[in-house]
Amino acid sequence: MRLLLVDDDQHTTELLEEVLTDQHYVVDVAADGQEAWDFVKSFNYDLLLLDVTLPKLDGINLCHQLRSQKYQMPILMLTARDSTQDQVAGLDAGADDYVSKPYKLQALLARIRALLRRGNPSLPPVLEWEKLCLDPNTCEVIYAGKLLKLTPKEYRLLELFLRHGCRVLSRSEIIDNLWSFEDPPEEDAVKALIKRLRQKLKGVGAVHDFIETVYGLGYRLKQNSQPEL
Repeated sequence: MRLLLVDDDQHTTELLEEVLTDQHYVVDVAADGQEAWDFVKSFNYDLLLLDVTLPKLDGINLCHQLRSQKYQMPILMLTARDSTQDQVAGLDAGADDYVSKPYKLQALLARIRALLRRGNPSLPPVLEWEKLCLDPNTCEVIYAGKLLKLTPKEYRLLELFLRHGCRVLSRSEIIDNLWSFEDPPEEDAVKALIKRLRQKLKGVGAVHDFIETVYGLGYRLKQNSQPEL
């Protein structure tokens, strides 16, 4: 899941970016409304975390602009402006939720998960593929009853495959979903990441090509991937 955090308070963004990254989200950061608008035009985001008081283009007007251009991703406003009038203005501009600063991090993370589920209503809260189970709430991955220990990028890659089922994902799609703007991948990074994830899946009993290569197109989860007896 790729999020855009828009806030001009460096201390706030650094803290929240670290927390969100620990929760296995890919996070881009914009310090003003115009920069955020440029990011949205360049990348696909699953959710925006948007401050109201911003340089160049404030959060309310940015929200109006996004909705007028038919962008449908959930928008969660984070702001110290907590009057009823401010909340009404944010929600009327098109925000899906409004959280006043200071906030409890666990409550904020729960709101983010709720908005992400609302943005993808067809997806179950726990993702499953045959014997594999991934719980986004706890960030635990289990295969055939065995806990799978993954790095953040391995976890995000597996979650990406689970959220897309049988669909083939190209290398460029994987890069766009797993690496932030400030963290560009090295050459052959996707291939190496796929190899490591396959090895870890094989280590808990999955077939070696649980993630199969579709030559010339990309990768996908293999159907009927039960190991042979």
